[in-house]
Amino acid sequence: MFSRRAITNYLFKPIDAASVGVFRIAFGLLGFLDILNTYIYYHLRIDAYNPQKFQFPYIGFEWVRVFPEPFMTTFLVIMMTAAICIMLGLRYRIAATIFASCFTYLFLIEKAHYLNHGYLFCWLSWIMVLLPANVIYSIDALRNPAIRHNRIPYYSLFVLQFLMAVVYFFGGVAKLNTDWLQAIPLVYWLDNKADIPLVGSLLAHEMTPWLMSYGGLFFDLGIVFLLLNRKTRTFGFSLAIFFHTLNAIVFNIGIFPYLSLALTALFFPPDYPRSLLNRWSRETKTPNTDRRFYPPSAARRLTVSSLLLALIAVHLFLPLRHHLFKGDVAWNEHGHRYAWRMMLRSKQGQGLFITEDRQTGEKNRIRTMDYLTAKQTQKMMTHPDMILQFAHYLRERAAAEGRDVAVYADLKVSLNGRKAIRFVDPAANLADMKWNFFKTPDWIVPIGR
Repeated sequence: MFSRRAITNYLFKPIDAASVGVFRIAFGLLGFLDILNTYIYYHLRIDAYNPQKFQFPYIGFEWVRVFPEPFMTTFLVIMMTAAICIMLGLRYRIAATIFASCFTYLFLIEKAHYLNHGYLFCWLSWIMVLLPANVIYSIDALRNPAIRHNRIPYYSLFVLQFLMAVVYFFGGVAKLNTDWLQAIPLVYWLDNKADIPLVGSLLAHEMTPWLMSYGGLFFDLGIVFLLLNRKTRTFGFSLAIFFHTLNAIVFNIGIFPYLSLALTALFFPPDYPRSLLNRWSRETKTPNTDRRFYPPSAARRLTVSSLLLALIAVHLFLPLRHHLFKGDVAWNEHGHRYAWRMMLRSKQGQGLFITEDRQTGEKNRIRTMDYLTAKQTQKMMTHPDMILQFAHYLRERAAAEGRDVAVYADLKVSLNGRKAIRFVDPAANLADMKWNFFKTPDWIVPIGR
C-alpha cells in the first residue's frame, strides 16, 4: 500500500491547477507588499541598508553585503517588479527566479531582521520557481496556449501543503514548554495591548492570556488534522481565519497571517477557486479535461521525489535540532531560528562591551547604540551569535587603528519578565572566540529556572 511506486504515482497524479494558480497570485501580491514595506521602513525611514553601517550577516554568508546607492534602491524596485510579474503570471519563470534570488539575498543581509515569514518566504520563493503555477490564470497562458491547461501533478500542491503543516505543527510543539503552559509571556504582552480599539478591554482581562496560550497551543497542534478531514475542513479554516485575524490585530507580524491563510486554503480540493467562481456566476462546472497532461518521465519522477524527500527531511530535523545541544533554547538561542518557535518568549537585554588594549591595558567602555540601530541592539543583546559578531567587529575596528584588543561583554538578560541575570561570562575574551554550530557556547551563563 505504501510502496515507493504507489507513493510516486500518488505524487504525480493529475489534479486541478486552479488552487496553485490562485496561490501564485496571492504570493506575488504579498511579496510585493512585503518588499514595499521593507523599502519604505527599513530603507527610507531607518536607513538599515546603508553600506557605511554595520550589518549582522548570517555566519558563513559574510560576503553578502549591502549595495551602495542607487543600486540598493534599484535592487528593491527590481524585486517589487518581479513580484508583480509573478502575480500576473508574466514571464513567470524568469520573474520567479529573479525574485527568489533577490529575496534570499535580502534575507541574508541582516540577521537582526529575521522573521519566520521571511524564512518561509525564502523556501516558497525557490519552490515557486519549480512549480507550473503559470499554466492557469496568467498572462503567460493567455499569450502561449501551449502551456495553458487545467491539470498539474499533485506534488505541486503537496509541497505547499507540507510546508504549512510543518509551520503549524512545530509551532505547536514549541509551545509545549513550562512558561507557555503558565500563560507566560502572554501575560506581559497583553498588558500593553489594553488601548487597542474594540478588543483592548478583552485583551486586558486576566483570563485572556490563558485562553490565548492554550487556544494557540491546541490550534497549532490540531489544525492540520482538521484540514485533512473533509468533514472538519471548513470548521478548521474558520478557526484559522479567526486565529490569524486576531494575531494580525494584536501583534505586528507583517504579512505572516495573510500568507498563512493563503497556504491554509490549499487544503481545500484543488478545484476550489473554480467551484467558487462557478457558484457565484451560477454556471455549470467546467469539466477538468486536458489531453496535454502527459505522464512524466522516470528520470523526472526520480528527481522530484528525491528533492521532496530531502525537503521533508530538512524540515523535520531543523525544528528539533535544539535537543542536540545543552541548555534551554529559549535562553541560549542555539537552535531557535528555522524551527517555527514563533512568539514564544519575551527577552530584554542590557549592558555594554569593554575593549582592553593587550599591550597597554587601557580599557574602553563601548556603547552599542554608537554603532548599531535600536533594533540591532535589541536583538544582539539576547543572541549569542550576534554578540560574538559584534565583538569581532570591535576587534577589527581596533585592528584597523593599529591596536590589538581583547573584547568582553557585561550583559544581563531578562526572560519572560523575570529579573535580569548575567548572560555572558564577563571574563570571556570574545575577540578570541569562534562560533560553533554544533555546540552551545561555553561563555553563555546557563539560566537557573
